[in-house]
Amino acid sequence: MNEWINHAIGEPDQARYRDAEAHQLQLTKPAGSLGVMEELATRLSAMQGTVRPSLERLVIRIFAADHGVAVEEVSAFPQAVTVEMIRNFAAGGAAINVLARGLDADFAVVNMGTATAAPSGSNILQYAVAPGTSNFCLGPAMSSEQLQQALAAGADIAEQLAGAQLFIGGEMGIANSCSAAALACALLQAPADELVGSGTGVDKDGRTRKVDAVERALSRLGPAIDDPQVLMQQLGGFEIAALTGCYLRCAQLAIPSLIDGFICSVAALLAVRINPACRQWFFFAHQSAEAGHSRVLAAMDARPLLQLNMRLGEGSGAALAVPLLRSAVDLHNSMATFAGAGVSEAD
Repeated sequence: MNEWINHAIGEPDQARYRDAEAHQLQLTKPAGSLGVMEELATRLSAMQGTVRPSLERLVIRIFAADHGVAVEEVSAFPQAVTVEMIRNFAAGGAAINVLARGLDADFAVVNMGTATAAPSGSNILQYAVAPGTSNFCLGPAMSSEQLQQALAAGADIAEQLAGAQLFIGGEMGIANSCSAAALACALLQAPADELVGSGTGVDKDGRTRKVDAVERALSRLGPAIDDPQVLMQQLGGFEIAALTGCYLRCAQLAIPSLIDGFICSVAALLAVRINPACRQWFFFAHQSAEAGHSRVLAAMDARPLLQLNMRLGEGSGAALAVPLLRSAVDLHNSMATFAGAGVSEAD
């Protein structure tokens, strides 16, 4: 068992939050007129323990793994695509690579275990647990030892982020939206037909197979299991477990996380169920086109910054939200005050 999972998570600095709120009231604008942008800046002030936050040091890690449930034909793409996309990430050709370059982000891929051999490279971090999970329709997706290894891998990645001002986790794994949907159904006690989406773009028959796979897995478990670690062992992917561990450890290390789409949000919900205090270290980037994402966000009382009808994954929606966060910081730090600009304040 990973003892670190239950370590305490500190609160963001509430004194600095109040100082940042007071600073906002001195800026040349009506109080509250920048809406959510003000909240973003004040939260970052509290997280960083300073009235003048910064968002220069951004880290993006894409966790990749294969899923045994792929044999149930729940994806529009063959399983070989997982490794092919790891190669594409390493070569800089994916959507997230384009966005990461534009953000000047520290980028790497984390290989958590693929059905075929993954490539090596300076920006591919090797943490493979096994050649993918087992088919969760027939039995547990992974052993308890494999789960602990995957969680520990996520924690280790977090511990390498010293100095990071914002962490973005992404994911890649053929059939991982099926795993995420099964986890969401179990966590929210919701029927599969309500939370299973089209993922990579499966047709009507493909979605029917996904619903059936999730229903078979849930019926195998029964409704009594609500322990998030047991659910990850039974239904999860190695990359989902690693993301969960990374979000938890980042919160323990006072590193804010910007949560991406459906699959990353399920990992975030698992983290919150394990240690609710981690929720205060999360920002939520967007609401995706996946059917269950709004329900998962609602379970964390999360208000996403964007709604762009995306379902790509790989951290892309989170990367698109970074300019909003940076603009909030710039406005907070660089606007003139009423006194400094000689502008009259409201009565």
